[in-house]
Amino acid sequence: MSTPAAARPARLARPELGLRRNWYQFTLFTFITLLIGMTIGVERVALPPLARQAFGITSVLYTVSFISAFGAVKSVMNLVSGRLSDQRGRKALLLAGWAFAVPFALLIIFARAWWWVVVANLFLGVNQALTWTMSVTAKIDLVGPVNRGLAVGIDESAGYVGTGLGGFAAGLLVAAYGLRPAPYLLALGVIAVGTLVSFGPAKETLPWARAEAASRGGPHAPAAGVPGLGRLAAYMSWHDRGMLAVCQAGLFNKFADSLVAALFPLYFLREGLSLPAIGLLAGVYAWVWGLGQAASGMLADRIGRKAPVTAGTFLIGAGIAVIAAASTNALRVAGAAIMGAGMALTYPNLIAAVGDTAHPSWRGGALGVYRLWRDGGYALGPLVLGAIAELAGMAAALWATAAIMGASGLILLLLLRETDPHHRTRKPAWERNPELVGL
Repeated sequence: MSTPAAARPARLARPELGLRRNWYQFTLFTFITLLIGMTIGVERVALPPLARQAFGITSVLYTVSFISAFGAVKSVMNLVSGRLSDQRGRKALLLAGWAFAVPFALLIIFARAWWWVVVANLFLGVNQALTWTMSVTAKIDLVGPVNRGLAVGIDESAGYVGTGLGGFAAGLLVAAYGLRPAPYLLALGVIAVGTLVSFGPAKETLPWARAEAASRGGPHAPAAGVPGLGRLAAYMSWHDRGMLAVCQAGLFNKFADSLVAALFPLYFLREGLSLPAIGLLAGVYAWVWGLGQAASGMLADRIGRKAPVTAGTFLIGAGIAVIAAASTNALRVAGAAIMGAGMALTYPNLIAAVGDTAHPSWRGGALGVYRLWRDGGYALGPLVLGAIAELAGMAAALWATAAIMGASGLILLLLLRETDPHHRTRKPAWERNPELVGL
């Protein structure tokens, strides 16, 4: 029997936005983000010591090259994946991202030279760009404009709790079974679970983004056109000073995170700490960062984005300074916790600021540009900080990063205007001057 015509519109009803209405899908994507974080958390503790112990590498700059390779690929793929996701959807790219994670683990398990590890991190960069970008974009799609900060905060909380869990578990596995293959067998198990959840119950969320775009309507609706990638990159990078401030904050944020991922294990080993102790420090940093982000997102939904991201950037620099000056493990743990608190305030709210500013029809592309800048810090940071460490010592690299974070906070203070729709005093620059994005 054919379906009555009157019943058909209900089937074609526009997806409903909101965290409560979409709690099941939101929870699935949160679990996926936890697994993404665990994947990268494994190598944060297990990989830097491998350079010296397995391959005899003593150069700090050469050792941290794996992070630069990771960051270079991830930043470019963020840009590509964000744009593609607006056209092809989120789920297909998410699945492709998990596929790229398999060679990462296998290459490190069987590596016979350090360049194998560098190549492995090219695959990891693609994995993280596709999976994490799609996961956070999916959550923003589902919730719409209300509680956007909370949604991103939950996403990032899950990811960095996962990073802490992965790092802590890797430290235990290394202590019990050695640097290879145990930590990367754990990573392969995580990748398998992530693939199954992404392929199975997780849904495509692009219809939710299109529903939000249609609900906004107006002269700058999707029918008016979508900015070209070059125009969008120019808008995000310098035409809108607020977005310029956001992008530079993301870039230097990754200088600080590169310090933790690449130099902290080497620095703490030279200070006489054991690998489990280093894993604990990395875990404290990631757990405070992760667990604090949901509360940070809620706070920003209430008071706006500028205050949390600016204060957080200054806190990151303060935490690094505490670690650089510390002479006891208690002070190092305190510094790691301060850094984590700063990350919790900045990380989700920088993403939310981009989501506030961009139109839903080109939000994926705008997030891609921001993430290009942000993860470019992974490419540039290890090279800059590694060179400083080679020339002046690792302590000098820590103090230099603290100073960089202080300068970044000043730029936010001067250039960033409030972006949250409920607190901003004027519309985004592209709404006031549509020609900036070619509309």
